[in-house]
Amino acid sequence: MSEPAPDPRMQSLINQLWPGVVRTVKVIGFDGADVLVELVDADGGAEIGRIPRHEASMRRMEHPSALFEVGQEINAEEIGRWREGQLLLSARACEIPALRSFLLAFERGQVVAGTVSAVHNFGVFVHVDGEPDGLCTGFIRVPDLTWGWINHPSEAVEAGQRIAAEVIIAEPRSGQVTLSLKALQEDPLVRFADQVGRVLTAPITRIVPFGVFVQLAPDVVGFLHLAELTDEPAETPDQFVDEGELITVRVTEVDLQRHRVRLGAAGGADRT
Repeated sequence: MSEPAPDPRMQSLINQLWPGVVRTVKVIGFDGADVLVELVDADGGAEIGRIPRHEASMRRMEHPSALFEVGQEINAEEIGRWREGQLLLSARACEIPALRSFLLAFERGQVVAGTVSAVHNFGVFVHVDGEPDGLCTGFIRVPDLTWGWINHPSEAVEAGQRIAAEVIIAEPRSGQVTLSLKALQEDPLVRFADQVGRVLTAPITRIVPFGVFVQLAPDVVGFLHLAELTDEPAETPDQFVDEGELITVRVTEVDLQRHRVRLGAAGGADRT
């Protein structure tokens, strides 16, 4: 079975985050909280660029003038141009040379090892093996922890745990490498794809205003729309079912690209 095509929106975002060319620039002034610079290595005459405030440093600061002086030369990464054509740069992407070198050595899909540093409701921080001392460079978003449904990342990993993960992207501007644990796990829907058309009895795991989620197999959850649940007028599914209740449904679609399973009423016609 062929692998699902990558999400084009995610691919577009990743393309925008690829590191740009590093330029040597000289600070010539400030425009509000932005840093104005002149390209020292420009060919064919001087060019003026701008370092937005949020790209000036990874450190907290009241104003970039606390970090930079007029006449100072620094390295900065090209990150794009304004509509007016002015070059935009990031000083923070080059602020710690050892960190930049570490992050640029990664390739997408590479498998790395590390130790979980902290677990939060928004994701997991990881000390990646070989990272510069004093830094924590790895981050795993909640959707990249596991194929199964979890209420909190602590259900998937814990602080101090050794893990292996796949690199999604390493980004010097954020100082982090985004990782995925589930990329190294088999997608449970691949084996479930041949279940289309089958009638199954399984428990309801979650009720939302427009339907219910049903646990069809380990790490496989399907969705039954409210319209498929009953022919009677209804505002919410909990008028008819409860969480934990067994329900008989028909598997109408397994979408590997969107990673979802659509359910229909058992024995009924497909209502799409």
